[in-house]
Amino acid sequence: MNDTSSQSSLVRRTVDAIQAVVGLKPVVLHEPKFSGNEWIYIKQCLDSTFVSSVGEFVDRFEADLSHYTGAKHAVAVMNGTAALHVALRLAGVQSGDEVLIPTLTFVATANAVVYSGGTPHFVESNERTLGVDPYVLREYLRKNTELRGKQCVNCRTGCVIRALVPMHTFGHPVDIEGILAVARDFYLTVVEDAAESLGSTVCGRHTGTFGLMGTLSFNGNKTITTGGGGAILTNDSALARRAKHLTTTAKLLHRWDFIHDEVGYNYRMPNINAALGCAQLEQLPDLLAAKRQLFQRYQAAFAGIPQLKIFSEPAGCCSNYWLQTMLLDKSVAAQRDAILTSTNDEKIMTRPVWNLMHHLTPYRECPKMELPVAESLANRLINLPSSAHLVTEPKT
Repeated sequence: MNDTSSQSSLVRRTVDAIQAVVGLKPVVLHEPKFSGNEWIYIKQCLDSTFVSSVGEFVDRFEADLSHYTGAKHAVAVMNGTAALHVALRLAGVQSGDEVLIPTLTFVATANAVVYSGGTPHFVESNERTLGVDPYVLREYLRKNTELRGKQCVNCRTGCVIRALVPMHTFGHPVDIEGILAVARDFYLTVVEDAAESLGSTVCGRHTGTFGLMGTLSFNGNKTITTGGGGAILTNDSALARRAKHLTTTAKLLHRWDFIHDEVGYNYRMPNINAALGCAQLEQLPDLLAAKRQLFQRYQAAFAGIPQLKIFSEPAGCCSNYWLQTMLLDKSVAAQRDAILTSTNDEKIMTRPVWNLMHHLTPYRECPKMELPVAESLANRLINLPSSAHLVTEPKT
């Protein structure tokens, strides 16, 4: 079989395997499922007339998130980027600081660093977790930084490296214990980007609760949605109070006066969005079970195609399987675009991973380490249709 025939065969087998799982009808990458109390809670919100930045559902959603994740506090905000921005500010990031983030991430991670006055410093990924590789990072920091008191300083730029933001990619937990060890040794504050990993745990502990703070996203394409929304998780009561203050325009409590004691942000989650979130969170166990079942179906469908692997959770972790992810063997990496083209031609919405941050125009001049694994992964990863309803609706 020549190379062209071999490529055509792999592409066709890929399409057939996906359709064996999702059926022949057009299918999107990820869409929400509303099958609980969404209409009831939203109507209650409308009937109360409290649809904006205050109301009982905001407090309830924060309490429910805290209970579910095990974090002592949860502060609801308008989106995941806002959550990360405020978390970085509370972590002490200021103008001139560098913040270590994976280059394999969504652009919001890098943007939040810049909003905080910092500079992204891009680090390598691990092929088993898709997240920050703590062992490679440790060696890099050992060779390229120096400790001055309790600060880690980049020898090349002279800037303080203030924080480390590991991201739990596609819901799969990163090696958080390894990362925390590096952070301790190099005096880095850890802020977890758990935007994609609601429901994911490491040894029974929820992602986003290991670092000083963690952040969540409830965008329309996430495992649960508030339409648009995010949250800051922390076990530090003082930080939680400060986060609530900053995200509600830094307004002091008063019966009638408007007193703002510093520059804050209008990052409040509206009550009507929180109402949707309360209903969605009630369904999270069922959604997670469905997404795990979908992973198992994909894994079975692709079992006979050795060049393609459905990405599975790292050992000791429980992933929410937010986005089902296919990893191409290096020998067939050149066929990624052909697979993407053919699947989308068949009305199957597949997507590549994001463009690596250090390739984007705003971030090309930022400091970075050597990134061969991230470069390889970016050319070999494909996200597959991942909606929870795909395991409950009949295939057509």
